[in-house]
Amino acid sequence: MVNEEGPLTYRNAGVDIDAGNELVRRIRPAVEGTRRPEMLGSIGGFGGLIELPSGYRRPVLVAGTDGVGTKLRLAIETGRHDTIGTDLVAMCANDVVVQGAEPLFFLDYYATGKLDIETAAAIVEGIAAGCREAGAALLGGETAEMPGLYAGADYDLAGFCVGVVERDALIEGTTITPGDVLLALPSSGPHANGFSLIRRILERHPQALTEQNVEGEPLLEWLLRPTRIYVGSVLDLIAEVPVKGLAHITGGGLPENLPRILPSGCAAELNGWPWPAGFEWLARAGQIERGEMLRTFNCGVGFVVCVPAAAAEQALACLQGRGEAAWQLGTVVAATDEGEGEVEGVDAAARAGGAAARLRIDGGAV
Repeated sequence: MVNEEGPLTYRNAGVDIDAGNELVRRIRPAVEGTRRPEMLGSIGGFGGLIELPSGYRRPVLVAGTDGVGTKLRLAIETGRHDTIGTDLVAMCANDVVVQGAEPLFFLDYYATGKLDIETAAAIVEGIAAGCREAGAALLGGETAEMPGLYAGADYDLAGFCVGVVERDALIEGTTITPGDVLLALPSSGPHANGFSLIRRILERHPQALTEQNVEGEPLLEWLLRPTRIYVGSVLDLIAEVPVKGLAHITGGGLPENLPRILPSGCAAELNGWPWPAGFEWLARAGQIERGEMLRTFNCGVGFVVCVPAAAAEQALACLQGRGEAAWQLGTVVAATDEGEGEVEGVDAAARAGGAAARLRIDGGAV
């Protein structure tokens, strides 16, 4: 039986191969700008090719994958796509450097219902900018046009980063002991975590995105600040100071991420720190308890470094020399039997004393 509506094509089924080819042409300069000496071939192959850097005796590959959560919804609804790709790289590359690894290459996955070349190009250019900052080659990626699965202008992103480190230079937190010092590196804002809660707050305060100012700029600009990439500062620090542990403060905040590097028998006792004004606004606008804030957001602490007490001043000087406004966040102490592996004490201290409270976080994840 002949279909009276005429023959079907992939394009009128919703997938435009020509648009995909045009996107590859548009993003080629940005991708080429991320090349490393070890990279072989160019964009467009079935698989990206890269050699291991020379000089490693026993190289270990460290891999990480992540997305940017519902921060995507804010980018989509406001039409701001130029920095969300940098968020994607940061969320992955920061996790890789936690092990002491130098990011080697990055891959991205971009899926949408209908490919918009301008939007996609802005996203990939942001990814390329993040790769340049992290020192990783943008080795390849996938653009998937899937009509019927994504509605309207919706899209999703995923990233994959691989780094390399010498086996005996791995940083795993196993040598952390009571007396070691914890240093904080500031965040640029919420980074890419907690946006499901942020969006609920904005539902209560719909005008706040443009009318509310925090830290000298509209709330929207603060929320969309890309996640900081700590790779350069951390690798420089590792080269100068005996670093014992590193923690990327993402979803779950300090109470969930710091225990991941603390050995059993150790706890973190943190000094209070002044939260950036944006987090204070979120707490007020959402009537959010301090403990809930700490378990949801980074509250101004994007990355934590653990060093021996004797190296703390040198580490601070090194980080500050890189332009980092680092400070001493706290110390490692012996865990108590009652508190080991628990974080309820953090919530109680935060509710009682706010940002100025001394917080205790027990370890046991290593």
